[in-house]
Amino acid sequence: MEDKIDIKEQSLEQESVSQSQSSFVSYDDFSKFDFRVAQILEAEPVAKSEKLIKLQITLGDELGQRQIVAGIGKKYSAEELVGRKIVVIVNLKPAKLMGLESNGMLLAAGDNAEMSLLGVEPLTPAGARVS
Repeated sequence: MEDKIDIKEQSLEQESVSQSQSSFVSYDDFSKFDFRVAQILEAEPVAKSEKLIKLQITLGDELGQRQIVAGIGKKYSAEELVGRKIVVIVNLKPAKLMGLESNGMLLAAGDNAEMSLLGVEPLTPAGARVS
């Protein structure tokens, strides 16, 4: 009977290792993402949404301005976001959220009330690459 339990435990351990290894991302895949510093120019809550905020950001002279829509409204008010520098993935395919086009994705740690936006030092220029 003990042999069967040991075999089953080993099988579960191997399955766990396989699953974690299959979730690895290669360096080549990761390097496809273009992370940049953005400065928030305008922010407003999205009508009929508890957590979406529409942001107008600048990515400096090279990439200009664009709109992103982010689910950060439970943690941040639109007013407190204006002027902040954040980290954004700029080369994602555009997505529509509640009918609004989002041209990028901001990076944050945690979720909902425990969320924290990833930021940079104040003197880092908008558009700077993050590596």
